[in-house]
Amino acid sequence: MRIRAVTRDELPLLAELERAAGAPFAAIGMPEIAEDEPPAPEELAHYLDHGLALAAEAPDGTIAAYLLAEPVDGALHIEQVSVHPDHARRGIGRALIDHLARTTDAPALTLTTFAEVPWNAPYYARCGFRPLADAETTPGLREIRRKEAEHGLDRWPRLCMRRDLRP
Repeated sequence: MRIRAVTRDELPLLAELERAAGAPFAAIGMPEIAEDEPPAPEELAHYLDHGLALAAEAPDGTIAAYLLAEPVDGALHIEQVSVHPDHARRGIGRALIDHLARTTDAPALTLTTFAEVPWNAPYYARCGFRPLADAETTPGLREIRRKEAEHGLDRWPRLCMRRDLRP
């Protein structure tokens, strides 16, 4: 599996992958997440211009997974990690996260996630992230959480997590 930057021409493909990756949420009682419309390519371009977008390329050249991140309060914030179900449970998401951790100068990675979804917070804990206490939540993370709440994501428990990269 090769990890590389997403190109501008590939941005529309990320929406298709996101829809497929979101489908399993319906089976655990979160159909709104499964049916949520992915960001438009124009919105995703933000990560090419102000952050980063990584793709994990399958042997056939298709994108098996992707990761979006941008700087937030001195850390690199992972906005999205999506793995196509055809490639799930093979360590691809972890490979993207570990690649990001190895190649950034940021002191930490952060993310927000569903607390009780097995492939969310428990998975990220296995990848070295820890839940943040309210007092540790930075202004930028609070703003991200505010926007998530406006989008209706707080119907299910969510939390902020952090993976420190430097001692």
